[in-house]
Amino acid sequence: MANVGVLGAGSWGTALSVLLTDNGHQVTVWSIDENEVKMLREKREHELKLPGVKLPDSMVITGDLEQTITDKDFLVLAVPSPFTRSTAKKMAPYVSDGQIIVDVAKGIEESTLLTLSKQIEQEIPQADVAVLSGPSHAEEVGRKLPTTCVVGAKTRKTAEYLQSMFISPVFRVYTSPDILGIELGGSLKNVIALAAGIADGLGYGDNTKAALITRGIAEIARLGVKMGGKIETFTGLTGIGDLIVTCASVHSRNRKAGYLIGQGMSMQEAMDEVKMVVEGVYSAKAAAKLAEKYGVSMPIVDEVNAVLFDGKSPAEAVNDLMMRESRSENRALEWEE
Repeated sequence: MANVGVLGAGSWGTALSVLLTDNGHQVTVWSIDENEVKMLREKREHELKLPGVKLPDSMVITGDLEQTITDKDFLVLAVPSPFTRSTAKKMAPYVSDGQIIVDVAKGIEESTLLTLSKQIEQEIPQADVAVLSGPSHAEEVGRKLPTTCVVGAKTRKTAEYLQSMFISPVFRVYTSPDILGIELGGSLKNVIALAAGIADGLGYGDNTKAALITRGIAEIARLGVKMGGKIETFTGLTGIGDLIVTCASVHSRNRKAGYLIGQGMSMQEAMDEVKMVVEGVYSAKAAAKLAEKYGVSMPIVDEVNAVLFDGKSPAEAVNDLMMRESRSENRALEWEE
């Protein structure tokens, strides 16, 4: 049995806390929100973000950051990506040398273009930082529906340790050394999911969705490989797998926000309606900046940014994507004559 601290009591942090408790670990969950702590303690359920999933009696809920971190075998950082750096900064004084922190959020910091693991390493240099990602909606993990994820870590030892902590009959975990590729796939797919939701909101069909998913992973992989990620990662669970589920699922907050935008709402109105952090909105500008920095064409990302921040109509954005210059699907393939 491990002693685990979970930082962040939203839907994903709560679902993973239940999973880890079911696996026989002692889990302490921290939230910065006093009202959330009170609700979780009294109701033993996150009524707002994960209704119907009961919290085990052994799970400790606290607002004490030091208590959550001290003497824990590993930590799970599950705060929304815009708060990763600020939370890591608060955690730093209590994290011991070599203590494992597995980040489970997805995003890229716009001001620095750093992934979340790099932000954590800057703020907590003494930590052993890993990531957990994949096609894994909290609502389904909380209901114990079969799910697969990937743990990325710097060493095989850390990856296999975390694999053994999380794996269960309903939660299969693979390992990978490609932390960068895992994080890029998890972050950029949220931007493509906004586009998929916009298309749904406009009333387009399965053909459109399939095109966005297929061409979307092509954009993600082009950038990811140029940055040093591995192509195998983008064809795997944290690439195409996560992209499919985020573009198609009713649980996807990014798809839902995009749908509302396609229906005519502004970006802010859509975010207010979703009532949770829409990670793709925060990653969209960073994705465009990375594409420019590395000289990679990402037309879907460009059009999403135009809709979100420049007032471009969704219908016009789709038309411009469809009417781009004609080209071969894969320039690496050669004609016989």
